[in-house]
Amino acid sequence: MTSFHLLLVVLDPFTHESSWIVKTAGRVLKNFTGADCRVGWVVAGTEDQTKSFLGPWCDDLLTFTDPDAIFIQDLGFTETPGIVHINQAPELIASAQGWNPNEWREVVSGVAEQMHWSKPAIPEIGDPTPYVGSPLTTSDGTEIIPGSLSGCGKCSACRAGLFEKCQQQ
Repeated sequence: MTSFHLLLVVLDPFTHESSWIVKTAGRVLKNFTGADCRVGWVVAGTEDQTKSFLGPWCDDLLTFTDPDAIFIQDLGFTETPGIVHINQAPELIASAQGWNPNEWREVVSGVAEQMHWSKPAIPEIGDPTPYVGSPLTTSDGTEIIPGSLSGCGKCSACRAGLFEKCQQQ
């Protein structure tokens, strides 16, 4: 049981897609540090991998490691990056996978409304353009977690989320 709502950004330290969103996600999370909720990261990696990937962000915000991505998969995630809002029940309230500013704004707006807090601008100048997330990988980054995609996950079509155009099938 948790006493606070959680707003967490889900990342895979072995993908470019997760690295592209760290600065934007950090800005969004920092907006809520004074609100009546807890914010942070959930990283599909070990403690060392997480520290190497996030650097000082580990010290600035609550950080959870999930080396086997079990919690991440239990949340329904099949790709990263993503954002999730969990209430104190704990129940999943809203989530978004990949970087779709409209979907992230919807998740964040729900938190802001429930916390009676200001909403950060999403997107903001300097944020990445929208993109599909990448499939979850194992803790060493070498294998795609089964069920996280429809294609091979390695070719350019799959990395772009175009599984129907998979070059390996």
